[in-house]
Order: sequence, then structure tokens, then C-alpha cells
Amino acid sequence: MKSRVHVIAPYATMLPVVKECSALFPELIVNTSVGSLEDGVNIAIKEECNTDIFISRGTTARLIKEAVKKPVIDMHISGYDLMRSLSLASNITTKTALIGMRSITHVAKAIIDLMDIPIAIYTVEHLEEIPTLVLELKNKGFKQIIGDVIITHISETYGLKGFLIQSCKETILQALERAKQANEYKNNIDVPSKIFEQIVQKKYKNIVVLNKENHIIYEHISKLNFTGEIKDHLYILNTDMNELKPRASKLIVVDNDLIEIKGYFVSEFGYKLFILKKYDQLINQSGLTVQTHPLHIPVIKESTSIQHVYKQVELLFKHREPILLIGQQGTGKDFISTYIHEKHEEGLLVTINFKLFNIDQLKIFPLQHVRTIKFQHCEAIGEQQKEVLSSFVQQCLEKNIHIFVLCEESQQVDSFEWLKCNKIQLPTLSERKEDIVPLIHYFLSQFHEKYGTTPVKIKNKSLSLLEETNYPLNIDDLHAIMKQIVLNEKDYIIQHETVENILKQRNQTLKPISFKGTLKEIEKEIIELVLKEENFNQSKTAERLGINRATLWRKLKNEVH
Repeated sequence: MKSRVHVIAPYATMLPVVKECSALFPELIVNTSVGSLEDGVNIAIKEECNTDIFISRGTTARLIKEAVKKPVIDMHISGYDLMRSLSLASNITTKTALIGMRSITHVAKAIIDLMDIPIAIYTVEHLEEIPTLVLELKNKGFKQIIGDVIITHISETYGLKGFLIQSCKETILQALERAKQANEYKNNIDVPSKIFEQIVQKKYKNIVVLNKENHIIYEHISKLNFTGEIKDHLYILNTDMNELKPRASKLIVVDNDLIEIKGYFVSEFGYKLFILKKYDQLINQSGLTVQTHPLHIPVIKESTSIQHVYKQVELLFKHREPILLIGQQGTGKDFISTYIHEKHEEGLLVTINFKLFNIDQLKIFPLQHVRTIKFQHCEAIGEQQKEVLSSFVQQCLEKNIHIFVLCEESQQVDSFEWLKCNKIQLPTLSERKEDIVPLIHYFLSQFHEKYGTTPVKIKNKSLSLLEETNYPLNIDDLHAIMKQIVLNEKDYIIQHETVENILKQRNQTLKPISFKGTLKEIEKEIIELVLKEENFNQSKTAERLGINRATLWRKLKNEVH
């Protein structure tokens, strides 16, 4: 009789490898799902009746063992898994640490010593040590943390880059082999008292209880969607509570709703109780977004030109002066403003797009909890509406709220004089050549994590070629090129031929403007270039060129005739 095996993968890119390996085990009926931590537990509970053996990894596997009465096999991280991940992580020239249990770190140390990789190692014995350790590493200047799902989740919640250790084919094969031989069930976790449950549900609409090991043992949510993002914030708040500090609270924004989390330490039982409350329609308007996810992108600023920009922005931000960031598409205006906010403020970051936002709403705009506001497309504001924005900006400055204005078109700069902002021009990628190689290494690692792509290295010859390439869309264009390269490369090392082929395919788009010929001919070349970049969308092309669609249509018609 075939055994029913359910593989609960901690990340999606593991599924194709599981499917490939499953074909080698005809005696197993293998089903798959994606879910890490509590999401994985929920899948296991739902599928327990239809499953003989569960397979998962790391902390998720341990949590599932506590929640079900079926055998659970842990796909242990192998030395080869560590070697691949450490090699990829070392491509990014940023301060990096690996956190793990002793079974992981002692193998990682041998690999790091052998390969001479500049990565620090930290061993933890219990899960509750992780948040404190991550915070200490952040204060020491670390930017990237390597580890399993819970470690990368905690790292990213604290604003660091989490680098997940992925499992290779051999590791999954070993787990399936163990699944054939599994013959025992394990029992664990107790169900909370029904009496306690009835009392809680009558008094509270949204409540979560953690036990002494900081595992969720009870939740009753009826007035909001208990997402992974809310859980992450709950776990952070959990680290702030103990017998000496039995209460803590936190405000977060999810889907434009303000959610308050209040935590209570129940010393008699060693449990922690959390009450969640949603405040409806904090900021729920067209053209308005609230930053809810911390940046996980490394700050790459090897070039002196971008270093000068960061220094200027940071100085003005600290003095709470309004800042006008000017730069071409893809030069990093949105990233820099978000990064500076996250570095210096803990309140809300709000972005207002005046192409969609009704400016009259500024008169009743709720500024409570807001610390930074970004304005986009101020050129869409009419003359009669400028007074409304000026008054709002003054109100924000009086409340010590930071102001950013983002501008793409250089010809629009003069129209912003009335805002009285400090102007900072962002360099193009061609003006910050020193940053291209670090960006390439970051994109290489990013695509491997996101898509499970094969290559982990790129040759110096290819790096030089990419350094000399013209990028009309700056960082965005380099990102698109690297995506095509890694998706088309089948080897572990990116071959030079692959880079050449991708660049050749994009040659027309990447061809620089010659500036030869008459003004009309140069204008034609610019229009054709922007049309191609916008996939021949005339509305977007007209917007990029700062003209209306009728003018663009007339110019295109004249070219035809």
C-alpha cells in the first residue's frame, strides 16, 4: 500500500525540485504545498486526515510536529545547501552574518574557513534569542542575515536583508527516502481549555495567545485578516514583554487600516496575551499609499556621486527641511527617500500621487502617526490648487513631518519653485559606474532567491561588458537585463555568450541617442526610443515626454508623411 506523503515547502521554488524527486519514489503518493511557520502548521492540520507522513524543514517542521499526530520528517540543511547559499551571499559586498542552531553553524564555519568568505557566524540555542541577536547585529552595522525561514523573517521585520538557505535536490531525495521508512506517530501540543475559549470570545473580538515557548497556541480573529505581516509585528512586540515589563503596544498599518496591538504578560501561566483592534479608514483614498514593508534592498553607494546625494539628503532630513529629488526614471528617488525615512523615523511614511489624489482632501488629511510624506506628480496641480498644497506643507513642517517631492522631468523643476524645496539632482547610472558591479551581484542573488535560478557567479569579462553598457532606464534597465540573463543561463557560472546575446536582443532599446542631424531628426530619435521603452503605449510616451497625446500623434503623423 502506498504511503501518502505531504511535503510542506517553506518557499515556492522548492516545489519543482520536489516534483522531480517524487518520480523516483513510485511507492509514495506525494502532495505538495507552500507554507512556512504557522502557515505550514495550518496546512498540516487541514491535511492530517489525508496524510500518512509530513515532510517540511527546520522550524516549520518542528512546529508541525507539535500540531499533528502524524510522523514529520525534517529536511535537514546539508553542507552542500550551505555552500551554495554562502557563495551567493558573498557576492554582495555588504556586512553579512549567518545565524543558526549549532547543527548548522558548525558546518557553516568549516565552509567559510575553507572558502575564506567574509561572513560572521552566530549560534543560537533557542528561538527567543533570535530577535535580540538580530537587533544587536543591526546596531553593529550588519545589513544581511543568512538563515532559515524564521531567522530571515525576523531579520526582514527589523529592516535587514534576509537571505534564505535553500535546499538542493540531494537533501529532498534523502527526506523522501526517510519517508519510506517512517512508521511512528508523535503527539504534542495541548488544546486550550474550552471554558477559557468561551470567556475570551465573549470579551474580545481579536485575541492571540502565545505560550512560554512563544508559539501561538490560541487565536480568535473576527474583525480583521490575521496576515503574516501582522504576525511578524506581534512577534516583535512579544520580545518587548517580560515580568518587569508586563505590557506593550504597537501601531501598524496594513491595507491602509491602522491596527493597534496591545500585549499583556500573564505571569501566573507564563503566557502572553495580545488584543488587536482595527481603526477603519485611517487613510483610504485613491492616489495615496502607506509604506508598510521595510526595505530589504542593500544600500549600494560605492560611487562618490551617489554618496554625496545620500549625505545631502540625510543632512536636510535631519533638519526637517523639504527636499526636491530630481532624476531620470530608475535613478532611485523613491528608494532613497524611503531608506532615509526608515533610518531616522519610526512613524508612518505616506506617498501622495497628485495624478490620482483629490487635493482638496488635504484639508481634512489625518496627520496623526505620520512622520514623512512623499509627493509625486506635483506638475498635475493647477494654479488655483497650489495654495492648498502650500498650506498643507506648512502644516506638516509645523508638526515636524518630513517632506519629499519626487520629480522625473528636468523641465518641470522650475514649476516647483513655489514649494520652496531644497533641490537635489540624482546621478544616472552612467555617472555612478562604481555601483554597477555591486548591483549586478545583488540582482544575481535576488533572482536566485525569488525564482530559484541556476547561476551563482558571473565572469569578470561579462562584468566589464555590463559596466560599459548604456542604460537609458538606469537601475531599472540593469535589473531587467540581469533578469533575462539569469533566466536564460543554465550553468552555475554566467557564460559571456549569454550576456552578449541578451544585450544584442536589447540593442535597439539600449542604443544611445546620436545627437547628429537636424533638431527634427534628433526629436524623432528621442520619440522612437521612448516609444520602445513604453512598449509603444502612446499615452505613457506622451507623459514621459511632457507633451499631450494629440501633440505626440501629430508628430508621429508628420514622420509618416
